[in-house]
Amino acid sequence: MKPVDLLIVGAGPAGMAAALSARRTGLDVLVIDEQPEPGGQIWRGIETVAASKRGSLLGKAYLEGQATAAAFRASGATYEPDTQLWQIEPGFRAFVTKAGTARIVEARTILLATGAQERPAPFRGWTLPGILTVGAGQILLKNAGQVPAKPVWLAGSGPLMLLYMTQLLKAGGKIAGYLDTTPPGRLTSALRHLPGALRATGDLLKGISWSLALRASGARQIHHVTDIEALGAERLEAIRYRVLSGREETVPADVVLVHEGVVPNVHVALAVGSAMTWRDDQDCFVPTLDAWGESSQPNVFIAGDGAGIAGAKAAILRGEIAAFGIAAKLGRITPDAAHEAARSARSKLDHELALRPFLDALFRPRESVFIPDDETVVCRCEEITAREIRNMARIGSPGPNQVKAFTRAGMGPCQGRQCGYPVTRILAAAQDRSPEEVGFYHIRPPLKPVTLGELASLRESET
Repeated sequence: MKPVDLLIVGAGPAGMAAALSARRTGLDVLVIDEQPEPGGQIWRGIETVAASKRGSLLGKAYLEGQATAAAFRASGATYEPDTQLWQIEPGFRAFVTKAGTARIVEARTILLATGAQERPAPFRGWTLPGILTVGAGQILLKNAGQVPAKPVWLAGSGPLMLLYMTQLLKAGGKIAGYLDTTPPGRLTSALRHLPGALRATGDLLKGISWSLALRASGARQIHHVTDIEALGAERLEAIRYRVLSGREETVPADVVLVHEGVVPNVHVALAVGSAMTWRDDQDCFVPTLDAWGESSQPNVFIAGDGAGIAGAKAAILRGEIAAFGIAAKLGRITPDAAHEAARSARSKLDHELALRPFLDALFRPRESVFIPDDETVVCRCEEITAREIRNMARIGSPGPNQVKAFTRAGMGPCQGRQCGYPVTRILAAAQDRSPEEVGFYHIRPPLKPVTLGELASLRESET
């Protein structure tokens, strides 16, 4: 099979925008995505939902994805939904599975547009049924219009938390209470970034409107929450929380939605050996990229929130810029033409990024999110506690990969997506090192579970 010019992994805002720009330069483009429709997480199900009542509930920013998805469909890019990537070999050979059958895709260049994931935020009892993330709650709302049947508790901090609560109220859901974990003093820290943030006044006003809507709903709000514990035998029955003053309260709860911000989804980038840089302002690893989004691995480009959290509009612009860089690298356009084509996108991207320092400072999580207490299960897959990680940290200053070998933390189905950051931060604190020094798990294939039947079908197709 002839290699495609460009393989794009992910059909969210960045992946679709990159496909559109790449096709305009004449590149042969294949886009693969795990979801059944284009849109990524932020525009999930946009083609179906936009025409329904749910579209108006989700807001204008969500509906803006409809035009992008339509243009993507008409771009001429080959699009394969419901397709799971589980390995990339140098050269490039991408191993994918669709409908239980595996095959190899060869590509000259690869663009990773894998988006973001919610920040892992382990706390005591977080493995009980009834504990979900706000992202999971929003997926249920987008996909099926579902809201919790009873008043729901929410715990955490961040813009997505405020957005979801607004959407939940519009959809007829009820909020039992909001445990706001934003530490005191965050607004003071953020104010030094306000002059730059004022370039995005519209987004600031949108956030203020969400807060006002929550206040107008009459929902109970508890601020400066420092500690949370979920209680129950077989499932969630109650939640205990503590505030900065030391006051504790236990309240009955059927469902609790938690959220402590988002981080780049860098698992595929790590698997192909792309270098990472630690960002203190966002408390996460981000790929080391050049001005076109090319990683330390030649011909591997990264765009969207997977390149650093910045939102949907910035993701679109990063996708366009990366596409022009790829086209120039493959000789479809000249470097000068690429610079000219990307000029407008770069200017708009600077504008979109102006708000980020303010938001990052305002919603920076509390310290206990990064360093849970000893009794907290850190690795859900293998049921490894923070105490076990700390015990390992005292034996010769091991890194995450040694801890993985000793304890199996990170070896489960999620491949470290939920425990990777907590393990790194626990080791860093115990060994008095920075997270960048400690590093992250070495991610090995398969990136997602693969059945023997899928492996067998791969062999048959090669034969």
